[in-house]
Amino acid sequence: MNVDPSKLGGFDYLTPQLASAAVEQAYGLRLDGTVTPYPSYVNRVYGVRDEDGQEYITKFYRPDRWSFEAIAEEHEFLIQCQEKELPVIAPLPDLDGDTLLELEVEGGKQDDPLTMCFAIFPKTGGRNFDPETDEDWFRIGAVVGRLHQVGAQTGAEHRAHCNPDAVIGAALKELTEAGVVHPEFAGEFADICEQVREAIQPLFAGVPSQRLHGDCHRGNILDRPGTGLLLIDFDDMMLGPPVQDLWLLLPGFAEDCGRELTMILDGYEQFRIFDRSTIELIEPLRFMRMVYFLAWRARQRNDYWFQQSFPDWGTKAFWSKELEDLMQQRSMLSSISLI
Repeated sequence: MNVDPSKLGGFDYLTPQLASAAVEQAYGLRLDGTVTPYPSYVNRVYGVRDEDGQEYITKFYRPDRWSFEAIAEEHEFLIQCQEKELPVIAPLPDLDGDTLLELEVEGGKQDDPLTMCFAIFPKTGGRNFDPETDEDWFRIGAVVGRLHQVGAQTGAEHRAHCNPDAVIGAALKELTEAGVVHPEFAGEFADICEQVREAIQPLFAGVPSQRLHGDCHRGNILDRPGTGLLLIDFDDMMLGPPVQDLWLLLPGFAEDCGRELTMILDGYEQFRIFDRSTIELIEPLRFMRMVYFLAWRARQRNDYWFQQSFPDWGTKAFWSKELEDLMQQRSMLSSISLI
């Protein structure tokens, strides 16, 4: 995806007041003035409440990250899941029946209006899911199995693909063009990324790809006592091998989590068959995620909140540590004969 760095900081021009007004106009709601900002690494998320006490979550998607069409495919997936009674939170339609809207916000370094997509969702409570027992791991495996049943029903033309060329190649290109890697480490960083990309790409050849959650770690799962688990935050929905939605659930490396992985797969296979040969993709996927995460964070570097929260991001010390971590993960691939 092409990202215009000059516009990223303009996301700060979205105020809670503008967000509230946009929701009132689009959805015909009369809000009581309560606007609660929620932490979000990429988007802007606010809690609002109407005059009847009904609470909503409104989400403003980062400009230039996903296209309108890509976000619409995320909404389509959520609605299909909801229709199959999966535990997800689907977006609400506006007065015209649309779930995805656009708002123009004045500001930015080029004084051009920013167009950002937004949607609202019903507010749903829950506590963080902290699996401990075999039953817990089985439960989450079963939920992901059901999710993948729906995900396999159709494609998503505008979403990202989870393979080394698409992930590592795109992230490396983005980071290089942005010039954010410290000059002392830029060459070695590029070499490591290219070496691993070339080595692991053949492993993905012929592996079936389908719609996935994409960021299915335990922080994106809520547990609602008396109701069950709830999958949230489909912002990174992608096309890829089903194992991508399983390895992120593990508390450590796959070789150290045999019990947890076994229970997850037992739950998963209550609903669909899992290709266990794809377990060998877990450590390559971990390397891909590390590089992707660097590009993901780089897109936020001009945001005021990001600069205040992560003042050391992008420094020489930062890149030294990141390079060390990538080298350690490359060693992990070497130890299991994948590189």
